[in-house]
Amino acid sequence: MSRLYDTVEPSVVDEKMLQKAVEEQGPQDQAGSIAKEEGIQYGEVCQLRLDYRNILKIDHLWQFTALTKLQLDNNIIEKIEGLDCLTNLVWLDLSFNNIEVIEGLDSLVKLEDLSLYNNRISVIENMDSLQQLQVLSLGNNCLAQLDNVVYLRRLKRLRTLNLAGNPIHKDENYKTFITAYLPNLVYLDFRLLDEQTREVACVQYQYAIEEMTQNEAQEVQTQAELRRQAEELQLHEAACVEFLNGSFLFDSMFMEDPEAAKLAYLPGVAQLLLNPLLTYKSQFVAYCQQVFEVGLAQHERREADVGAFFDCVHDAVTDNQERAAQKVATFEKSRREVLGELQQLSDARLLETRLAESSEEVNQLCDGLMTLELQLVDQLEDIIKDFERTISDMVNGFIECRDLENNHHEKLLEIAVATLEKVAKNELEEDMPDDVRMLFVDKDTVINAVSASHDTHLLKIDNREDELVTRINAWTAALVEKIHNQEVQRNRKRVSEIHNYIDYLKDQLDDLGLQEAL
Repeated sequence: MSRLYDTVEPSVVDEKMLQKAVEEQGPQDQAGSIAKEEGIQYGEVCQLRLDYRNILKIDHLWQFTALTKLQLDNNIIEKIEGLDCLTNLVWLDLSFNNIEVIEGLDSLVKLEDLSLYNNRISVIENMDSLQQLQVLSLGNNCLAQLDNVVYLRRLKRLRTLNLAGNPIHKDENYKTFITAYLPNLVYLDFRLLDEQTREVACVQYQYAIEEMTQNEAQEVQTQAELRRQAEELQLHEAACVEFLNGSFLFDSMFMEDPEAAKLAYLPGVAQLLLNPLLTYKSQFVAYCQQVFEVGLAQHERREADVGAFFDCVHDAVTDNQERAAQKVATFEKSRREVLGELQQLSDARLLETRLAESSEEVNQLCDGLMTLELQLVDQLEDIIKDFERTISDMVNGFIECRDLENNHHEKLLEIAVATLEKVAKNELEEDMPDDVRMLFVDKDTVINAVSASHDTHLLKIDNREDELVTRINAWTAALVEKIHNQEVQRNRKRVSEIHNYIDYLKDQLDDLGLQEAL
């Protein structure tokens, strides 16, 4: 069932082991010597064998990003780990080890063939991300629950499965159960599943499979809805208007207001908040919805503006490059003719004159290319400035929400003062809790409570508006800074290219002058 520790000391995958393994499995003779001298690039290795090395711990594989096949069989590995960077892995052999738990495979999304044969695994789990898996070997392990095989239904591409040598293999329903619950399976324990077995399995587990299929369909719908909601929330967050399409802001104002619960007992306050005719909540929610819709529209416009900006930059740069390339092509054609002519000249004075003329032509070319680059810089600066002006038009909502809150505050204050007068005259008919009655010991106390509630609401509105504007401003600033940095880098690179080309041309002319002098 598992391998015992040998008399040889257990080892950990380290740099020395990896280098030796790569050299042994790489090209031999002269090709191998050349590769060794030039240095082995682990990032280019596609296959690696680390079997029969008494390995206890997997480590140091992070450089093998191109690896598609990895053999770690016949070791004493106890835990699957250190494989996170091997995202291109297609084939993995961990058979004949001491592994107890299936784990550490989440990033291996391209894996098609996995062998965990002859380990100590008791539960099939933690393979949700292996949606490309076609072959799975879990034979000779400790799997004792036949129902656990149902987990593999989520691996839609699985065609070959080996579970022989597990306790579940002794179950009389082993073959029909697996055939029924894994209908896409073609081979079980290295044998083809025939039609007769499929028919028997289908009849035996018909009702259970139908119920499970319905549950799975419902789960698929649920997950699809959750993904839709997550994508929708992501869009709302990108537009900085999340949770503004409803009563969330209104409700949060009162949830975080310690005085609101007390003031709600005052006669007329409940109607003031909820009566559709008085419309405080409904209007507040409507204004939030308005901010929400404007925010989404502006986000869409910003995205369009960004796309149009980069298209405009691309067009400007492309046009400039074409003009510069045409200028260089014309010059190169003339230069080749001039160089041929200069090499034939024997008159030193005439050669000197022609070299001076050619040098001047090079200077003119340099001036022409630099002029084109300066024109492009000016053009891009204008484009960037226009873009900044367009993109900085922020959402200025929430004014109506503040007006509604101020109006509500005035009405609430009127109710509070009227209630105070009734309490003073002992004319209040409604029953109120003791803590609410304590507000009406004097005018200052009740007015302070109403004002504190009002301040809490305004602060909530102000904070949400500040958050929206701050996030959009931060996004804008980061984008503009990125654009400026990219333009600076492009300009420096282009200027450097021009200077290098001009230096090359001048060096050629200097070489001709030196040859003539000699």
